[in-house]
Amino acid sequence: MLFGIDYETWWFLVVGALFSGYAILDGFDFGAGAWHLLFESEKDRRIALNAVGPVWDGNEVWLVIAGGALFAGFPNFYATLFSSLYIPFKLFLVFIIFRAIAIEFRSKEPGERWRKNWDRAYCISSIFLAFLLGVVLGNLLQGISVGENYLYMGNGFFEFLGFYPVLVGLTTLALFMMHGAIFLLIKTRGSLHEKLTKLLRVGMISFIILFSMVTIFSLIYYPHLSDKFRAYPILFFIPALAILSMANIPRLASKRNYLGAFLFSSLTISFLLVLVAVELYPDLLVSTLGPQYSINIYQAAASKGSLKIMLTITAIGAPLVAFYTFFVYKTFWGKVRLDENSY
Repeated sequence: MLFGIDYETWWFLVVGALFSGYAILDGFDFGAGAWHLLFESEKDRRIALNAVGPVWDGNEVWLVIAGGALFAGFPNFYATLFSSLYIPFKLFLVFIIFRAIAIEFRSKEPGERWRKNWDRAYCISSIFLAFLLGVVLGNLLQGISVGENYLYMGNGFFEFLGFYPVLVGLTTLALFMMHGAIFLLIKTRGSLHEKLTKLLRVGMISFIILFSMVTIFSLIYYPHLSDKFRAYPILFFIPALAILSMANIPRLASKRNYLGAFLFSSLTISFLLVLVAVELYPDLLVSTLGPQYSINIYQAAASKGSLKIMLTITAIGAPLVAFYTFFVYKTFWGKVRLDENSY
C-alpha cells in the first residue's frame, strides 16, 4: 500500500497516464497526417510534414514506455490482449513502420511521382493508425471473447471489426484529426493556415456527431459501462469535465486562440481516457462469455515486490521523459520555416 492505495491500482494509474500522454502526443501527428492529401501544393505538404517532423519519433517513445509498463505491471492482461487482438496490433505495427519510412524517404528524391506515393503512404498510414487505436479501445469497452485460463475463444478472423469498435475507431480518428488540425494551425500561416481553419470545422463537427453516437450506443447496449456512474453519482463530474473541454474547443478556435484550443483538445483526450478507466476499473478486460472470465488488475498484476520496485523507477524516470518532451517542443516551437534541412 502507498498512501492508502494498493500497488495494483497505482500501476493501473501509471499505465493510464502513460497511454494518455501517448494519445495526446502521437494523436496530433496522426491527425495531421490524416489531412495530408488534402494539401494540394508541394509547399503546403512540406510545411505540414515539417510541423511534426522534429517531434513525431519522440512522441512514439511514449508508446514504447506505455507498452513496456503494461507488460511489466500486468503481464497476464498483456498476453491475453495481444493474442485476442493479434490482427489489429499486427496491422498497427505495419502501418507505423510505413508511416516512419514515408516521413524519412519522401524528400530523398526530387521526383513528383516519388513524393506523391510517399504522401499517400503517410496519409493512409496515419488514418489507419488512429482508427486501429480506436478499434482496440472499442473492443476493450464492449468486451472480448475470453474464456478459462485467459484463452481467446473467438472464431472470426475479423471479429474485432464489429459495429461498436468500428464506431469508436471512427470517433478516435475524428478526434485526432481535430487535434492535429489545431496543432497545424499553431505551426502554419498563410493559405495553408486558412485552409486548415475550414478543415478544423469539419473535424469538430465530425467528432461531435460520432461521439454522440458512441455515447448513445454505449448507454443502450453496454450498461456495464455506466454502472459505476449510477452507483456513485459524484463520478458524473468526469463526463461533465469532458463535455466542457469539448465545448471550449470551438469557442477558442472561433477566436483564433489555437494554443488554448489545443490545450482543451488535449484535456478532452485525457478526460475521455479517464472516463474509460473509471468505466472498466478494477477490470482490465471484460469477457463476453461471463464475468468469471474477466481479468481484473489483481489477477493480471505482477508480484507486489515487482510493482513496488517499478513504481520507484517510474517516479524517477517519468519526470525525465516529461522534461525531455518539454525541451524538444520548446526547442522547435514557432511557425514552420522551410530551409535546406527541411523534409
